[in-house]
Amino acid sequence: MGTTPGAPTDLRIAVVGYGLRGSVAREAHRPGDGSVVAAVCDPSETALAKAGADFPGALLTTDLDEALAGVDAAMVLTPDDRHVGPTLRALEAGVAVFCEKPLATSLEDTDAMLAMARRTGSRLYVGHNMRHMPVVVLMRELVAAGRIGEVKAVWCRHFVGHGGDFYFKDWHADRSRSVGLLLQKGAHDLDVIHWLAGAYSARVQAVGAASLYAGLTGRRDRSGERMPDWFSLDNWPPTEQEVHPVVDVEDVSQVNMLLGNGVLASYQQCHFTPDYWRNYTVIGTHGRIENMGDTSGAEVHLWDRRHRGRAEPDEVFVVPEASGGHGGADVALVSEFVRFVAEGGTTSTSPVAAREAVAAGIRATESLRGSGCALDVPLLDPEAVAYFDAGQPGARVASRVAAADPDRETVPPVMTQATTRATTGAGEITA
Repeated sequence: MGTTPGAPTDLRIAVVGYGLRGSVAREAHRPGDGSVVAAVCDPSETALAKAGADFPGALLTTDLDEALAGVDAAMVLTPDDRHVGPTLRALEAGVAVFCEKPLATSLEDTDAMLAMARRTGSRLYVGHNMRHMPVVVLMRELVAAGRIGEVKAVWCRHFVGHGGDFYFKDWHADRSRSVGLLLQKGAHDLDVIHWLAGAYSARVQAVGAASLYAGLTGRRDRSGERMPDWFSLDNWPPTEQEVHPVVDVEDVSQVNMLLGNGVLASYQQCHFTPDYWRNYTVIGTHGRIENMGDTSGAEVHLWDRRHRGRAEPDEVFVVPEASGGHGGADVALVSEFVRFVAEGGTTSTSPVAAREAVAAGIRATESLRGSGCALDVPLLDPEAVAYFDAGQPGARVASRVAAADPDRETVPPVMTQATTRATTGAGEITA
């Protein structure tokens, strides 16, 4: 299939959906250094033409089965509501899968994907790249080192300054496709909150509103266009933008969460701010940390002494320099995926963590659009949790790579740190 260059031991990857997150696929194209993009599947002629230029010799097709034939792994980069079909097909075919986040737009689809991975032994990896972002890794390390004692509260404010361009000019604005931005956008931050706190959401309560974009009269169907075609910092103020014909998702919202270990958390999201960044605050029994900016060179401040009123931090940590998408996170994400497919072992995130972010986002959206009452988050089967927390033990290693390098060492599965959950009450492919 194709004449894509690469060493015999390079993983052969099929890319399913070559749109905006095609940048991750380009990170995975490392001929002679572990992995190559051998096939691209997309219904768009424009997308396939771009793929042909980016991956010379790769098979270009609109047929998923053709793309999956003879590859070791698939990267499912389709829109969120179309993750489940290609992912299930690939896992069933014995192909390891990298699925973009959020894992799916329903709990039923999410749990079906986890069940298929367990049944077939095919490896499943989810692209929660923020677990590799230097600012998040730094904050996680400070928490794990006990610098602020036992975590008791986590707050996140997300200023989505690019919201109008990123989420209100295409399918993201249509709840029949995206469910809502507490899921589609919030899955990132819900997962980070869970990771920093050491537990998943057990109960959520949310409020929000479609307070700006839904009321705009300027509408335009951008079918056939892609986000880079219309994105510009000159698209300001938000009230002057032309939005998608269907806008029925909230552009400002906030969620309160009770986590399984008793930690209280909150997440606020606004899509019409002039600035674009995330601010996390983690408060423990012996201090707190907060990031001032979220890119390389930004700072994480730590307070661990008592002060009168507002105080300068007691210690400052600089976010390390890194290159590549999302502050270097995409490079690390792809490297971990390639290693995981070839050798196994545990990873920084897991399908369980991804599922819990989806569950929290969906239930929060239900609360927001209902009475605003607190809703319990459904539990995942404990046997599934154990399987994925153990690094998917017994999952198959890419057979073609193993045959080419029979002496290649594999990483034995190691049980990850268990996370807790309270049990108390209170498709189709397109680019």
